[in-house]
Amino acid sequence: MSTEKGLKLVDRDESGVDTAFRADVLAGLAQEQKAVPARWLYDDAGSQLFEDITQLPEYYPTRAETQILRDQGESFADMIGEGRAVAEFGSGSSVKTPLLLSAIAPAAYVPLDISGDFLRAAAADLAEKFPGLPVYPVEADFMRQVALPSDVTDMPKLGFFPGSTIGNMIARTAVDLLRNMRETLGIGAQLLIGMDLIKDERQLIAAYDDDAGVTAQFNTNLVRRINRELDGDMPVDALVHEARWNDDNARVEMHLVATKDMRFTVDGRAFAMTKGESIHTENSHKFNRRTSNMLLLAGGWEPQARWLDKEERFSLILAEARPPRSAP
Repeated sequence: MSTEKGLKLVDRDESGVDTAFRADVLAGLAQEQKAVPARWLYDDAGSQLFEDITQLPEYYPTRAETQILRDQGESFADMIGEGRAVAEFGSGSSVKTPLLLSAIAPAAYVPLDISGDFLRAAAADLAEKFPGLPVYPVEADFMRQVALPSDVTDMPKLGFFPGSTIGNMIARTAVDLLRNMRETLGIGAQLLIGMDLIKDERQLIAAYDDDAGVTAQFNTNLVRRINRELDGDMPVDALVHEARWNDDNARVEMHLVATKDMRFTVDGRAFAMTKGESIHTENSHKFNRRTSNMLLLAGGWEPQARWLDKEERFSLILAEARPPRSAP
C-alpha cells in the first residue's frame, strides 16, 4: 500500500483556498444566469452527502451501475485483461471499485479526487481490502491533464469514470475532459465510463429531488462552502433546491432559487439576486447509444463495448484511446 503521502496537484493560495474554486465562483456569480460548476459541490461534506444520496430509493444510477459491475465481471476480464494500472477519476468513496478490481486483477490503483481527506480515507480502506495492490492516491483536479505517479508510468492503463459524472458537463467541457483523460492515460489506454440513459421524466426528477431532502442538503452545502472558504455571507435559508428537466438538452438541472430579493458578498465582492432568480449548480445529461458514442469519439475514445443493467436504465461503456485524426 502506498497511501502515506500520495500526490497533491491542487493550487491553493496562502489561506488554503483552492484558487480555481475562487475563480469559478466569482465568475459564475457575475453571470446573467448565475452558475457554479458542479465539481465544487464535492468538498468533504458534499462528498459524504452524495454518498448518502446513492443509498436513497429514488436514486437508481448507483444500484443500476453496481448491478452491471457485479453481473459482467467475466466480460470485463475478457475485454480489459490483467495487469493494468486503474486510474479512477473522481474516486469519492470508491464503493464500486472493488467489484472492478476483483474482476480484472490490476497491477496498481490510482484514485484521483479533488477532496483530499475523503480521498485518502477511501484509498486506505480500499488498500486494506486488497493488501497486495499498490495504491497511489492523487489529490488533483482531474478536469485537467494529470501527471500520474512515476511507479505506474510504464504500465498499461485503464481509466475508470463511473457514476455518469460525464453527464454533469456541457458537451464542450465533456469533450475537453475526455481529451485530457486521453493525455493523462496515453494512446492505447482504455476507459470504462458510466453514462445514464434517457427515461421517464418523473423518474429522473425524483432521483434529483428526493422526499428526504438529502439532495437539497447536497445542493445548499455549496453555499455553506462558499461562505466558509470565501468569506461569504450568502443567505443559505433564502436559497431553495429545485430540480428541472430540460428536454431540449436532455438533462436534469439543479438550481438554487432565491425566495426573496437579496444582496450578499463573496470574497469582498458584492452580488445581488432577485426573487425567483437562480444559481445553476449542476447538469445531469442523459444519453442514448448514438449520443454517448458521439461524445466519446469527439474526445478521442473509440467505443468497444457497452453494457446495460437489467432494466436498461444505465450504461457502462468501454472505449480505447486512439491517436488524433483529422480525416476518416
